[in-house]
Amino acid sequence: LPYDRPPLSKQVLAGTWPPEKAVLADRKRSSELQVHEVLGRRAVKLDAAARSVELDDGSVLSADGIVLATGAAPRRLPGTGSLGPADGLFVLRTIDDSLALRLALTAVDGARVVVVGAGFIGSEVASTAASLGCQVTVLEVMDVPLANVLGPVVGAHCASLHEAHGVSLRTGVGLERIEGGEGAGASGSSSESARLTVHLRDGEVLDADVVVVGIGVSPSTSWLEGSGLTIDDGVVCDDRLFAGDGIVAAGDMARWLWRHDGAEELIRIEHWEVAANAGGAAARSLLAGQADATSFTPVPYFWSDQYGIRIQVLGNPGGDDEMVISDGSFEEGKFVALYGRGGRLRAAMAIGKPRQLMGFRPLLQNGASFDEALAHGRD
Repeated sequence: LPYDRPPLSKQVLAGTWPPEKAVLADRKRSSELQVHEVLGRRAVKLDAAARSVELDDGSVLSADGIVLATGAAPRRLPGTGSLGPADGLFVLRTIDDSLALRLALTAVDGARVVVVGAGFIGSEVASTAASLGCQVTVLEVMDVPLANVLGPVVGAHCASLHEAHGVSLRTGVGLERIEGGEGAGASGSSSESARLTVHLRDGEVLDADVVVVGIGVSPSTSWLEGSGLTIDDGVVCDDRLFAGDGIVAAGDMARWLWRHDGAEELIRIEHWEVAANAGGAAARSLLAGQADATSFTPVPYFWSDQYGIRIQVLGNPGGDDEMVISDGSFEEGKFVALYGRGGRLRAAMAIGKPRQLMGFRPLLQNGASFDEALAHGRD
């Protein structure tokens, strides 16, 4: 059944929520909405011209309108294809992933956990694992985590949260390979009982009971090859989320023409609120038809809960944007950071100042200049 994804790295993984609390619509609600769910089946082929979907059992569904929302799949580390949850190697995307990972994290007191990737998902997993009493090491190939999104200064502050909560963060490190089974405990490892050994490019070897890989996702579009749609880092859509005649897309797989600040760009955003809003917008476009549908022009928003702190971001920041702290300070642990590009306000980010942050939403919606945003931040 459909379920909410953000709790999977937080409440469900921590055990503070039962998995059923994450369910979005149970069978009763689906029945009320006259939604017929075909569960346990996979879509394997789309014929855009005929508006038909073939399933893995050979059956075909035909429709007047189709919504594509197959999301994305976690990227895997090269050379780890033979390893999986039974060996202690995990990715986190589904509710089954979350429950299996929680079981592994709590199976051993003080479990040794290595998280590969210090992005938002990796950091949330590290935070939750630390709260469960695990010994956590986070590996990040970049010198400053999140620098490509939040810039090096704010990224460095976010990185400091790990060490402040007893998590070892290793930056600028390359991963050579991960071994399990007979490889565990070998090649200079300090423990014969390790389920996995993580080999770094500098020759160091880390023992682990659990390894979690959080290095991003790829849109799930392979089944759409030959469909007649344009596939390029997602399903390419127009500004109203149409990918074809009578076909719309939403969520992590949709790459749509985003119009803002008098410009436009093809963009794919992997965040919960954008996906949820795109679902509603795609449905409205499908019902209105291409001639009458309106553009999907959201102000992107996402958040990340780490170590009891909520990081919130409005807009679409980039690591090379101009950044100014407009309110608070790193020393206080509460601040608002503004991001500008080309003289326009591009994004706002905050820790501990949600009300002040949301005051920038209208400015982002209206395409305010960076100077206007700075003046607003001083008021």
